[in-house]
Amino acid sequence: MVNQSFHKLGTAPSVIRELFAYGLKQAAAIGAENVYDYSLGNPSIPAPAKVNQSICDILGDTDSIKVHGYSMAAGFDGAREAIARNLNKRFNLSIKSSNLFLTCGAAPALISVIKALLCDAESEIMAIAPFFPEYRPFTESNGGKLVVVPADTKAFQINMEALESLISCHTQAIIVNSPNNPSGVVYTEATLKRLGDLLTKKSKEYGHPIYIIADEPYRELVYGGVKVPFIPHIYANTIVCYSYSKSLSLPGERIGYVCVPDFVEDSAAVYAAVAGAARAMGHVCPPTLMQLVIERCADELPDLAAYDENRTLLYDSLTAMGYECAKPDGAFYLFVKAPNGDAMAFSEKAKTEYNLLFVPGDGFECPGYLRLSYCVSNDMIKRSLPAFKSMIESYK
Repeated sequence: MVNQSFHKLGTAPSVIRELFAYGLKQAAAIGAENVYDYSLGNPSIPAPAKVNQSICDILGDTDSIKVHGYSMAAGFDGAREAIARNLNKRFNLSIKSSNLFLTCGAAPALISVIKALLCDAESEIMAIAPFFPEYRPFTESNGGKLVVVPADTKAFQINMEALESLISCHTQAIIVNSPNNPSGVVYTEATLKRLGDLLTKKSKEYGHPIYIIADEPYRELVYGGVKVPFIPHIYANTIVCYSYSKSLSLPGERIGYVCVPDFVEDSAAVYAAVAGAARAMGHVCPPTLMQLVIERCADELPDLAAYDENRTLLYDSLTAMGYECAKPDGAFYLFVKAPNGDAMAFSEKAKTEYNLLFVPGDGFECPGYLRLSYCVSNDMIKRSLPAFKSMIESYK
């Protein structure tokens, strides 16, 4: 016998992976130039030159243990100190290396924090639709209940009235992902201040802190001068989960962190619980090589010109054709309303009749919308535009 919950999770289909596999098969059959694959959010701009050079320099070290051996469970002091300096310089904080717990990317960071905050069988974590589908198994596989705040499909900010109606004495935290996957929207400072005020009020009412878990892998991916509000400035009880996967184009290298500032309520206990949760899952000692790279490259930023060009081309072209889209100020996704209101049917028709591959919003708990990942070649976008036009005209 095996655990049936995990068996179900392990055998559940992934729409994104199935679309990607279909695209590869079609490319082999009819030519890659005839397949327009917007399914996968895989960073396409090169890693900064300093990152690649640092890897080469570090690998030139003859001390194999230094390069490939274990680190401390929470990560090397050097890497944590470099991250702390970067955060303090950019956000005027007083973060110490001891506030940081390094992880194998954002997913283990989120799981560790969620697991740390689920204090009893009735504990709830909130998520704001649309959201990354893995929030659900991250929460439910650790014994918690995921409470979904319905999407604000007008501006894709936060449906504050719905959120307030869903908060309860069992609410431990709310996950905030901005810039957002899948909408590409950045939550405004006004939105986050309203959220902070509400959580402050509810924390006092229920007699325990309600934390924000800030899921920030896209923090550096913003366009047109838009600023991403740093949530700990707005709401003190914020635990930050970060990954370098998107900012440094390193998704396969798995390096990120949890930051629990001293001003977070019960910060020492929260940090210890995060460390204990990571230990219980075996998610400790993230890759030594990448820690050494981050020690040298914590201040590096991505060159977003290619993403911005793609964003502008795709958004302007599709809205001119009559598609309704959320305005993408960040990340590398465009969230498009299905003209017929049925994203699943629209996606299937696009796939089978036009070789257009994009992900229905149902998996992001926002039916009727489709996610297009524009971290693709600009040429592919241009080649795909006639198919988009034919597609929407077929519904008129």
